Amino acid sequence: MKFNYKLFAFTLVLVVVTTLSKLFFSTRLSWSGFSPVIAIALFAGMMVKDKSASFLLPLASLFISDLIIEVLFRFKLFPYEGLYKYQLLNYSILLITTLLGWALKGRNYTRIAVGALAAPTLFFFLSNVSIWITSDGVTYTKDFSGLVTCLTAGLPFYGHSLTATIVFLPVFLFSYNYITKKETGLLLA
Repeated sequence: MKFNYKLFAFTLVLVVVTTLSKLFFSTRLSWSGFSPVIAIALFAGMMVKDKSASFLLPLASLFISDLIIEVLFRFKLFPYEGLYKYQLLNYSILLITTLLGWALKGRNYTRIAVGALAAPTLFFFLSNVSIWITSDGVTYTKDFSGLVTCLTAGLPFYGHSLTATIVFLPVFLFSYNYITKKETGLLLA
């Protein structure tokens, strides 16, 4: 298999964008959740032809940025750790959005719009249900009321991730098409 320098360079750009987003937005509660990672996962499913490799793009972007955050945290340059208890669960949920990208592809604007709405919604629901399931039963009671409370608590983060996906997905699609094909457009096909 031939090494794709353009895809490698694009991946590095995604790592930088992800890391900068975490540095600037995650420490501000009013912006927490504004991150390109869902858009990257959806984009990878839509764009990377090799299905097994499509998981590498979001994982590389997220994991490398998490490592950078962890190093900053250990040097007391960032307020929270980059590596945390339920990280693998979050990564797994994120990769489900890559599967959504496989199903939708980016062949028309309707599919891109559906993906931009569905991916953060799916991530919000699955991640908050996971928080509810793994909670101690004190923060969120183990009944329907506790689930609703957990989902409600996550709504601000959902709004930010939805906004970020709507902002970043078209930017990534346009940039990728321009870098790899010298075309200016959002569609992949």
